[in-house]
Amino acid sequence: MSTSDGTPSADHQVNDEDLSTVAAQLGREPRGVIEISYRTPDGVPAVVKTAPRLPDGTPFPTLYYLTDPRLTAEASRLESAGVMKDMTARLAVDDELAAAYRSAHESFLAERDAIESLGTDFSGGGMPDRVKCLHVLIAHSLAKGPGVNPLGDEAVALAAANGLRGSAIPDDWPDLAQAAVDEP
Repeated sequence: MSTSDGTPSADHQVNDEDLSTVAAQLGREPRGVIEISYRTPDGVPAVVKTAPRLPDGTPFPTLYYLTDPRLTAEASRLESAGVMKDMTARLAVDDELAAAYRSAHESFLAERDAIESLGTDFSGGGMPDRVKCLHVLIAHSLAKGPGVNPLGDEAVALAAANGLRGSAIPDDWPDLAQAAVDEP
């Protein structure tokens, strides 16, 4: 979260220790990090907010980047289990879900464009018409909290149900029953 002047709030500010942790998580130096958007319940950086343009000028439309290895492994497991295909199919038949997902996409674009416009409506994760990357959706939901990205929230609930509640995901994250979704 940022303050009213756009600077990261105290719990989201990046320090050298955070950057070292993120580098170890990624296995490379992080690029363009402007804040730690989500920390695990034990305070470890797990989602970084990245500048829309990297220091070398390369466009980087993925505003929120998942870094915690537990979360990235679970996102990959969910992808392999076919969760993205199921979510995409539901978008095609559930107008309310599709509208909420489009709203998440528009919010993502507005937030990124407030930092720097890339002149594109690509947001990441397949938004707004399909689900292409659960890593992006999980990162977006953890950064913004429940209620912004319905499919990201669902993916976080699935990850929480698979053993990450209380470690990588807050204890109070809405569970699958609250999200009214079936476990794959």
